[in-house]
Amino acid sequence: MPITPLRDLIPVLQEAIGPVILISGVGLLLLTLTNRFGRAIDRSRQLVHEMRQLAEPDRQKLAEQVRIIYRRATIIRSAITFGVLCVLLVSILIIVLFLSALLRLEVGPLISLLFISTMASLIISLTAFLSEIHLSLIALKLELGDYSR
Repeated sequence: MPITPLRDLIPVLQEAIGPVILISGVGLLLLTLTNRFGRAIDRSRQLVHEMRQLAEPDRQKLAEQVRIIYRRATIIRSAITFGVLCVLLVSILIIVLFLSALLRLEVGPLISLLFISTMASLIISLTAFLSEIHLSLIALKLELGDYSR
């Protein structure tokens, strides 16, 4: 296999900078999502513990909060899944960029497909994140009761 000169790899490195920055950005999104996921899990466990010590009317109110938090955790899990998929796809994209330069392969359609898939995964992750934020406000309103007006 012929060795690819460094001057031929420099443009590939320049092309890979965008996807590498995307990995960093999505990494921060995943950090936020995992923190929110952990907080939802902790809060639901706390509420379930409190429910065991309450009479029925108050227990129902907490049970509704637990249901909302569970839905939130499910949505966050989806957002995390698609965020991780985004990072995996962009990592594959970077590998394909380098392999195409090293092996002198024409893989334009594959690169396009990977990039579109990466962006679709990111969009789904962000949409789920927005949905979870909306649900968290519903849970807060339920918890605040009359004070939310």
